[in-house]
Amino acid sequence: MISTSNVTLRLGKKALFEDVNIKFTEGNCYGLIGANGAGKSTFLKILSGQLEPTNGDVIITPGQRLSFLQQDHFKYDEFTVLDTVIMGNRRLYDIMKEKDAIYMKEDFTDADGIRASELEAEFAEMDGWNAESDAATLLNGLGIPTEEHGTTMADLPGAMKVKVLLAQALFGNPDILLLDEPTNHLDLDAINWLEEFLISFENTVIVVSHDRYFLNKVCTNIADIDYGKIQLYAGNYDFWYESSQLIVKQMKEANKKKEEKIKELQEFISRFSANASKSRQATSRKRALEKIQLDEIRPSSRKYPYIDFRPNREIGNEVLTVEGLTKSIDGVKILDNISFIVGHNDKIAFVGGNELAKTTLFKILTGEMEPDSGSYKWGVTTSQSYFPKDNTEIFDTDLVIVDWLTQYSEIKDATYVRGFLGRMLFAGEDGTKKMRVLSGGEKVRVLLSRMMIMGSNILILDEPTDHLDMESITALNNGLIKFPGVILFASRDHQVVQTTANRIIEFLPDGTFIDKVSTYDEYLESDAMARKRQVYSMSENDANDN
Repeated sequence: MISTSNVTLRLGKKALFEDVNIKFTEGNCYGLIGANGAGKSTFLKILSGQLEPTNGDVIITPGQRLSFLQQDHFKYDEFTVLDTVIMGNRRLYDIMKEKDAIYMKEDFTDADGIRASELEAEFAEMDGWNAESDAATLLNGLGIPTEEHGTTMADLPGAMKVKVLLAQALFGNPDILLLDEPTNHLDLDAINWLEEFLISFENTVIVVSHDRYFLNKVCTNIADIDYGKIQLYAGNYDFWYESSQLIVKQMKEANKKKEEKIKELQEFISRFSANASKSRQATSRKRALEKIQLDEIRPSSRKYPYIDFRPNREIGNEVLTVEGLTKSIDGVKILDNISFIVGHNDKIAFVGGNELAKTTLFKILTGEMEPDSGSYKWGVTTSQSYFPKDNTEIFDTDLVIVDWLTQYSEIKDATYVRGFLGRMLFAGEDGTKKMRVLSGGEKVRVLLSRMMIMGSNILILDEPTDHLDMESITALNNGLIKFPGVILFASRDHQVVQTTANRIIEFLPDGTFIDKVSTYDEYLESDAMARKRQVYSMSENDANDN
């Protein structure tokens, strides 16, 4: 169990947390939610001991081991993948290394023998003989093949490092597990595996995530941070949302009844206070009036942008024809003879672990990259807006937001453009911020503003939910659902994919693909998907046996 006693954290004059008293118990998974800047990651750092509170204490049950997801992707560059995972239980790792050092001694002494015997006993008690196989199981589950387990961390791409650090946090059955955005940079298969792992996990989990589907799937409780306080709710994210809305509704209704009673008493007092025969009743009502207290209803600190994609032109029947697209990068075939036709009602989610294939296809379709062979043709009534996964070049400019966005607007009026920015939470002088100084979330909202102001009837989006908070993801999700045009998109957010897409195209590791008209959940349950996953599982087992 882990709990806090009067935890307060002050940043300058501002109190980020004030006298927080909360208890997280064994067998529960707590989703820690709140608006951007509410202090979710900061609170996890306080719980993990990485940050000292201004006042108060964190109490952990004696003897329990706490594990948290490391955020420094370069911290373990000198170590192998397998060693990095085993370091999740530092004591076990230290025992392994000390044992190895003793056994490698040429002048092995009696004292060394005694020490080795002590270490072996502790090693066995910690189930050390299964450490490497347990670490390998975690890595394979997250999609890191066995042949990579001996690779040095420095040689891994960033997305794979994230998976290794997640396996490290999960390793060794920690008593308390703290996860800050564990689904970031995971493909949907890895997220599904993590969901099942946490559902089966019997100890305490506290997780920060912007993925609503993930929180609904794994959480037994929600801890909501708002205005420096943390309120616990039983149930998953959807239950929290309904409960919190219901509480506010009930408070408003109670206040309305109280206001009606106040008005009634005030009218009586005003009418009869000067009447001698009614003075006693008026005095009684004054006392009753003084006792009525309205409930304080503080508005939430959460802010929702308004995302509404409205095409300037209706799309025709001929949308997009792709024939035999093939593309290799650095000698590796990324797309292999890809052909499909897009209809005017299609909202296609491109899924699968081959993220480079999705990005490559989008770059080809938007003219940023040439295929090695094959062709594509857009219909004459189509117009496209593109949300790229890598926006580095776009924001490498000294332009301010409003001037940059005006370039893409048919109406060259600053007030009109500021209206779009205001709906995307860039109020007042925020529109004069320079593009290059924006945060990750602000950059995404600027790019979505561009897509809205262009009025295209085809949206192409490559991981648009990265860097967005829960409120912005919800607004984007609603905007995509309402959009009457065609959408081609890739997203790791299960709920966005499930509620938006009516067709699924999955890229396989060899550059080929599966194309199925269905929702995402239907696709996952389909016989074809089950067969494919069975083959994948068999290949994994073969690799492990070797």
